[in-house]
Amino acid sequence: MTGHGRFEDRVMIVTGAAQGIGRAVAARAAGEGARLLLVDRSDLVHGVAEELADRGASALSLTADLESYAGARAMVDAAMEAFGRIDISVHNVGGTIWMKPFWEYREEEMVKEIGRSLWPTLWSCRAVIPVMIAQGRGSIVNVGSNATRGIYRVPYSAAKGGVHAMTACMAMELADKGVRVNAVSPGAVDNGERAIPRNPAPMSAQETVWQRETYGQVMHDTPMGRMGTQDEIAAAICFFASEEASYITGQTCFVAGGSIG
Repeated sequence: MTGHGRFEDRVMIVTGAAQGIGRAVAARAAGEGARLLLVDRSDLVHGVAEELADRGASALSLTADLESYAGARAMVDAAMEAFGRIDISVHNVGGTIWMKPFWEYREEEMVKEIGRSLWPTLWSCRAVIPVMIAQGRGSIVNVGSNATRGIYRVPYSAAKGGVHAMTACMAMELADKGVRVNAVSPGAVDNGERAIPRNPAPMSAQETVWQRETYGQVMHDTPMGRMGTQDEIAAAICFFASEEASYITGQTCFVAGGSIG
C-alpha cells in the first residue's frame, strides 16, 4: 500500500476513523503514503488500523473520548510520541442523533447533540494547533455539514455551523503561522449500515415520519438528485489536507451534489 503519493512521509491524524467517512479518509491517505494515527471512542478503530497495517501502511490507533479536552490532548500526545510531529489533522467526529422539530428536543438531547458534533472538533483543534504553530506548518480539515440549512436537526445544525465559523476564524489567526484550516461539509451520504449506530434506541412512529421528512427535504434540495459516497467526501478532504491546496485556507467546501448550507 505504501508508495509515492501526496502524503508520502506525512503524519496524519484522523478522528472518527472507526467507520464511515473517517475510515474512507484513512484508507485513501494510507494509499498515498500517510503515516496515520486513527482515533475513535469505539474499539473498532483498532481493527481499521490493523487492516491498513496488514496492507503495508503505517497506521496506529487510539481510543479516546474527544468530547473532552483530555481526550484531545491524549490524541496529540500519542501522535507526538509515535511520530514526533503532526502534519495534518482531520476532525471528523459528529453526527445527528435525533431528527425532529426543535421544540420537541429535550434539554439532555440538545446537550448530547452539541457534545457530539461541536466539542470534538473544537477540542481537537485546540490540542493540535500549538504543535503546528511550533512546527511552523500544518493542515487542519474539519468536517461540517450542509445541515446548516435544513429541517429537524437544529442542535446538530447549530453545532456544524459552529464548525464552519471556527474554521474561518482559526484560519485568520493562523494564516501567518504556516497553518491552514479548512472545512469539508458533506450533504447526504450513503453510509450503508452503520457499525456504530448514532442512536441505538428504536424510533417511534412519529420519529420515523420526521426522519423521512428530513431525508426528503435534503434530497429535494440536492440538485444532483443522489446521495454521495464516502469516498467522494474523502477525496475532497484529502485534497484540502494536501499541498495541492497550499493557497487555500478558511474555506468551507460543500461536497453535497450542489446543495449548500
